[in-house]
Amino acid sequence: MKKILTIFLCLLCLSVVETAAQSISGIQKQDTANAEISEQNDLKACGFPFSDNNRVTFLKTGHDKFEDLFQHIKQARTFIHMEYFNFRNDSINAILISLLHEKVKDGVEVRVMYDAFGNSSNNRPFSRAKHDSISALGIQLEKFDPIRFPWVNHIYPRDHRKIVVIDGMHAYTGGMNVADYYIEGLEGIGPWRDMHMRIEGPAVNDLHDIFVQMWAKQTGYLLSGAKYFPVHSEKEGNVRLAVVDRHPRTGNKAIRQLYVSMLDNAKKNVRIINPYFVPTRSVRKAIERAIKRGVDVQIMVSEKSDIPLTPDATHYVAWQLAKKGATVYMFQNGFHHTKIMTVDDEFCTVGSANLNSRSLRYDYEINMAIFDHATTMEMVNMFEDDKKSSVILDQEKWNQKTAWKKGVAWFGHLLTPFL
Repeated sequence: MKKILTIFLCLLCLSVVETAAQSISGIQKQDTANAEISEQNDLKACGFPFSDNNRVTFLKTGHDKFEDLFQHIKQARTFIHMEYFNFRNDSINAILISLLHEKVKDGVEVRVMYDAFGNSSNNRPFSRAKHDSISALGIQLEKFDPIRFPWVNHIYPRDHRKIVVIDGMHAYTGGMNVADYYIEGLEGIGPWRDMHMRIEGPAVNDLHDIFVQMWAKQTGYLLSGAKYFPVHSEKEGNVRLAVVDRHPRTGNKAIRQLYVSMLDNAKKNVRIINPYFVPTRSVRKAIERAIKRGVDVQIMVSEKSDIPLTPDATHYVAWQLAKKGATVYMFQNGFHHTKIMTVDDEFCTVGSANLNSRSLRYDYEINMAIFDHATTMEMVNMFEDDKKSSVILDQEKWNQKTAWKKGVAWFGHLLTPFL
């Protein structure tokens, strides 16, 4: 009788434990669903355009991006529109210009715009003669906000977006400009890691509208009509997208609102990769609030960088957050220029915006908010894989820095409002 009673009690306990586990799992799933719904409501309240039935293809290397982009350029029938921060005057750009010239000869309209400051800031810029020679090929080429005396007036804001739209059916955006080093890497730094994406579906028109408005701002000519904005009647995919466009004055807080709301809605985990991680106060405080709520916050920054001072400031800010409870990984296999954040393995953002003052307060930027589990898991899996090429920034790692480097890092973080 005692054995039967013991067995009964054990089965009863197991049943209670299983029921409790199922209840906790259900609550966690509900929390995650609520987080995603809350994030969508927050973005809708800010007026960002949403669309369903999109397809997203991530292009995780420079080779993948340019191979895919060039293939779709070759297939263009009506128009090719490009908006970039800069085009480096090198071999990959030469291939691009050659392809665009061929499409012009086929009767395809080609419009290209690049930022004047972005052009002058790279080490192989377009000269005036080069600009004119490209225009002579029939490519409509515009330099956004040319730098004229007094030059200081043109430092802010700059057009840091990366947008390509082909025939109104395919759009590209992300973190890559046009340069060889996205494929070949940089001497002294190693491979250049970055993220781009191709989009099909209704969101293409939302992205194209941004290009069209910038083209009109620069040229005075507004493109409109079904030719440039075709109806996407067929279901391209299952992904819901929101286009978060930072436009100075009219959408000044857009990217900050995106990051803060995503962080505040997080329930389980947050993963961040960003090359110039010196976030403004509102974003930094949102990260700290997430940590205090028990959210697993993981941040990946590069040990090396393509510019001075900012990486030192990045390491200082990341170390301060590590001391508050974030797990910080220092990527060592080259330079990780990727700009992504995932939340609860359910939704994410990918785009052009760095987590620094230039992107969050001054420049024209474009980020996509992606609401799809499978798509988000691609980013999560990439993050997990990149941990293998990283070391954790802990006390031991921080102490490896010399007193001088620590001092430079501290000084650099004081300049966060200007970096």
